[in-house]
Amino acid sequence: MNIQRVVGDLVATSRTPMLQNRSLRVVEDDSGDLEVALDPVGTRPGDFVITISTSAARHATGDYRVTTDLTIGGIIDDWSEERWRD
Repeated sequence: MNIQRVVGDLVATSRTPMLQNRSLRVVEDDSGDLEVALDPVGTRPGDFVITISTSAARHATGDYRVTTDLTIGGIIDDWSEERWRD
């Protein structure tokens, strides 16, 4: 698991059926690298989140048939972000 920040929504109207109608978000790590994550928890831009990667990401969606390798597992309510992007 990693801590990342939600940058914004990603809209992709034409997609594989295996993604279903799941919400997608652009997330960044502390280096500023961007990734796309499936969002089953309802995040907003600016939220710090816990992301789950690799095959565990599929389990985190609640439906193993969904093809994803990065899923947002939770919104962080409180933490010290002092070291974010040192």
